[in-house]
Amino acid sequence: METKAIRRQKIKYRTRKKVSGSAQKPRLSVFRSNADTYVQLIDDENGVTLAAASTRDKDIKAQKVTKTEKGKLVGVVIARKASELGLTTVVFDRGGNLYHGRVKAVADGAREGGLQF
Repeated sequence: METKAIRRQKIKYRTRKKVSGSAQKPRLSVFRSNADTYVQLIDDENGVTLAAASTRDKDIKAQKVTKTEKGKLVGVVIARKASELGLTTVVFDRGGNLYHGRVKAVADGAREGGLQF
């Protein structure tokens, strides 16, 4: 019997075959642990992380809101960092997670911040 983690890993590998980022259009990768949410802008051609944000950042951690609302804040922060780098478009990588809850909140926050995907 397949566990949830193995199923998610298979989805992640399947997605990564198709989705890849470049310097002009990086991959917005979302990792969701039980406690926190982490996002990175990744240039896969050079194997470099261009920018990162998470719910562990001081300004977000200080907020007394739900995890989903913190996810939205992370999306806004990563969008601001991307615009500072001169990036407007990204490829969204949900990391094998379902597109709802915190993952969707990150995407909505990034769109509000001006990113297109």
